Amino acid sequence: MAGNDLVDFPKNTYDLLFRLVMIGDSGVGKTALLLRYADSTFEPSFISTIGIDFRIKTILVEGKRIKLQIWDTAGQEQFHSVASSYFRNAHGILLVYDVTSAHTFMQVTRWIDRVKQMAPDTIKMVLVGNKCDSEETVRVIEKAKGEALAKELDIPFLETSAKTDYNVEILFELVTMMILETMEEKNAAEKKKDVVVLQKQDEVLLQKRNRKCCKN
Repeated sequence: MAGNDLVDFPKNTYDLLFRLVMIGDSGVGKTALLLRYADSTFEPSFISTIGIDFRIKTILVEGKRIKLQIWDTAGQEQFHSVASSYFRNAHGILLVYDVTSAHTFMQVTRWIDRVKQMAPDTIKMVLVGNKCDSEETVRVIEKAKGEALAKELDIPFLETSAKTDYNVEILFELVTMMILETMEEKNAAEKKKDVVVLQKQDEVLLQKRNRKCCKN
């Protein structure tokens, strides 16, 4: 179960820290999504992010206090190298396009290439079609098209609206759960490996004892 703003956490306490990076072309609404989620606010117009901005939010997921460090990257070409540098230490990526802009949708594969070059293989990613509250007359990327691309990329897909708060909380909870599940699977595999090692050590000790007994 994921928590929300009603959870009262003691200051500076958390069990896990997850770093999320929001990427996508300029104007797709990354900042709007971030502020809607972290601050519960929405402004119809934003000044484009210059470089990097971030917010922190602590949520409760499956009994664990998870601190989300969410980085909002600039979409302009001159800042792409700066944004890419944050991929290395990220746990999750939200790749955002604007459903009213064909160009931002076409740029998705270019962003994917950057992620593959810079991010660890274990990173979790969600494709996000933002501004889905827009009138059908201005929408140019249908939901089915976003779903098809996400299926091709083998990543989850959601349409969101920072304006109406549609799917915003679900989006961040989804990527958090994906990261948490991967982490728990890794921990379980390591524990299983440790058990096998201990069993082998016990077998070796038992064999040594048996040999000593036989000699005596």
